[in-house]
Amino acid sequence: MKCGLLGRKLGHSYSPQIHAQLADYSYALFEREPEELADFLKNGDWSGINVTMPYKKDVIPYLDELSPIAAKLGAVNCIVRRDGRLIGHNTDYFGFQTMVRASGLDVAGKKVLVLGTGGASRPVIAALEQLGAHVVSISRSGENNYENLHLHADAAVIANATPVGMYPNTGVSPVDLDLFPRLEGVLDIIFNPARTQLLLDAEKRGLVAVNGLLMLVAQAKEAAEWFTNAPLDDSLIGSVHASLRRQMENIILIGMPGCGKSTVGTQLSQKLGKRFVDADAYLVDKAGRSIPDIFASDGEEGFRALETETLSELGRQSGLVIATGGGCVTRERNYPLLHQNGTLFWLRRELDKLPADGRPLSQVTRMQDMYRVRKPLYEAFADHAVSNDGSIEDTVKQILEELP
Repeated sequence: MKCGLLGRKLGHSYSPQIHAQLADYSYALFEREPEELADFLKNGDWSGINVTMPYKKDVIPYLDELSPIAAKLGAVNCIVRRDGRLIGHNTDYFGFQTMVRASGLDVAGKKVLVLGTGGASRPVIAALEQLGAHVVSISRSGENNYENLHLHADAAVIANATPVGMYPNTGVSPVDLDLFPRLEGVLDIIFNPARTQLLLDAEKRGLVAVNGLLMLVAQAKEAAEWFTNAPLDDSLIGSVHASLRRQMENIILIGMPGCGKSTVGTQLSQKLGKRFVDADAYLVDKAGRSIPDIFASDGEEGFRALETETLSELGRQSGLVIATGGGCVTRERNYPLLHQNGTLFWLRRELDKLPADGRPLSQVTRMQDMYRVRKPLYEAFADHAVSNDGSIEDTVKQILEELP
């Protein structure tokens, strides 16, 4: 059985990895231009395909039949060939409902703002309405828009169905959550980065914050059922989601200079099959100057600016183990850059075990004074604190045990 994903520019897609864990069929990426669409649908060598933007509407005229939900939404993201006939389905509806239920949010009878009125919003709106939500669609120029959000201060949930905040244009949010004092949670169908700025803002306020990775896996599971014409256990959604999340998540190591971040990071990368990056070494390579030279010519502020640029670049990527410089926590803006795709581990080590030679700040600042300043910053940044006073193997084991 030959299956795959149809789109125009697919880039790096996680769909082949997801479907490989769902059922036994080949799964390829089919990049096609609009003028190639008709021939591919009529004569392509495939049994079932997923369809992504911009073709979710464009494929409909070539299909012989639509499922009820696909007809209602006017969008297709799954096509199967049965006895020479092409049948279109929409599995995004099931995917988003799964996402809502897994979030623990009860939307029944509550106002839910759906940001965006494009094709991605249709299954979101339909799924929320079926769950009993009072849905208000927010657009750029409609009756309910981004200029009159104050009319919806009673919103309990916000669902983002726009591309705002998606990789590579991270760090921006479509709305200010301070406008919604009764907000309970945020659902964002974006999954790269794992935490958009909208989700980071929700986390900061202690709200439920869920990205679209579970939706991606759930819709793929239903598509696999259409491809194989056989039911699959719902438990697959959780196991595949967990596997993909572990693969995509960055492991970020923070801590005092000399606490062992590079050594621990190297071993972690080998254990997890992730690429290891020493942020300071990466910075030096890009700048073409050593850290002492940067400090000498640009001062600490100049170095910190370069460090933030480096962390911004690395933090947008996925599947890395990153050892940071000891002072990265002195800039609050570095936290969302690291946390958007990463889990942060603070490596703690007794001060008398930390080397001071050759470290610019250590040469002018007593280690105890530096630690006194940075300790609360490490605590604020870290998801987990791990002792590195024992063996490297013990430290790595502790980190692996903390991973979701």
